[in-house]
Amino acid sequence: MKERGILSASDLRKPWNRAIYGFMVLCIAVMVFTMLYPIGMTMFNGLKSNQEINTFPPRFFPSEWHWDNFPKGWEYIDLPMFLKNTLLIFGGNLLVTILVLGLAAFSISRIRVPYHRVIYFFILMTLFIPASSYMIPNFVNLKELGLLNSYWAFWLPAGANAYFFLLIKNFFDGIHPEIFEAARIDGASELSSFLRIAVPLSVPIFATLAIFIFSTAWNDWFWPSLVMQTQDKYTLATAIYKYVINARSLDSSIKFAILFMVMVPPIFVFLVFQKFIMRSVSLSAVKG
Repeated sequence: MKERGILSASDLRKPWNRAIYGFMVLCIAVMVFTMLYPIGMTMFNGLKSNQEINTFPPRFFPSEWHWDNFPKGWEYIDLPMFLKNTLLIFGGNLLVTILVLGLAAFSISRIRVPYHRVIYFFILMTLFIPASSYMIPNFVNLKELGLLNSYWAFWLPAGANAYFFLLIKNFFDGIHPEIFEAARIDGASELSSFLRIAVPLSVPIFATLAIFIFSTAWNDWFWPSLVMQTQDKYTLATAIYKYVINARSLDSSIKFAILFMVMVPPIFVFLVFQKFIMRSVSLSAVKG
C-alpha cells in the first residue's frame, strides 16, 4: 500500500502548493549537492596526477585515471596501525559508556537511589560548563595518574559524559516499569535486570551513541595529540594531520587519495546504523 505524504495529489494542483513543494525539493537538492560534492571532489582528485590538480581552471573529472595513487597512499603511512588505535579507543569508549553511564542512568531512572533528583540536576548542570574549561584539568589529572600515552586517557573521561548519560536515562524512562517489576518478582537482581532487560531493550540508543562515539574517535585529532606522545599510539586523525595535511613534500594527489580512504569508513558506519538512529528517535518520542 502506497503511503500518503503531507501533500496529496489534489493539494499539488494548487499553484501555491506546487511552488512551495518545488522550493523544498530545490533546497533538498542543494543540500545533497553540497554534501556529495566534497566527497566526489576528494575521490576524483585522488585519481588525478599532481600536475593536473594544480592546473587552472580546475577540472572535476580526471583526464587520466591514476589508480596507483591509492596503493601509494596506503604505503605512505601505516594506516592499519593508526586504524587499530582508533578502533581500540572507540571500543573502549563504547564499553565504558554502556557499563558506567548505563548503570548510572539505570540507577537514577529505575532504582531511585537516595537524592537521585539532586544527582540528576547536578549532572545536568555540568552541560553548561564549556569543554575547553576542563580540558587542562583533565590533562593534569591524567598526568598525575600516569595515564598519558595510554588508552585510559580516552576511556576514563568517557565515563563522565553528561550528555550521553541524559540520553540513556531518558530512554530508560520510556521503558515500561512493569517489565522490571515482573523481573523482581521472578527473583532477578538489579544488575540482572540491567543486563538482561534494560540493555537488550536499549539497543537503539546504544547504537546511536556508538555512531557519536565512533565519529568522535575518528575525527578528533587535538586531544589525542595532547595525551599520546609516541607515534605507535597516534589515532588516525592525528596521523593524518601530522603526516599528511602538514606534509609539504607529499604530492597533492596522494593526499587526496589518503583523505578519501579515511572518509569512506564513517559513511559506511552511518549507513549500517542509520536504522537504529531512526528507531531510537521514534521510540524516544513516544513514552509511557
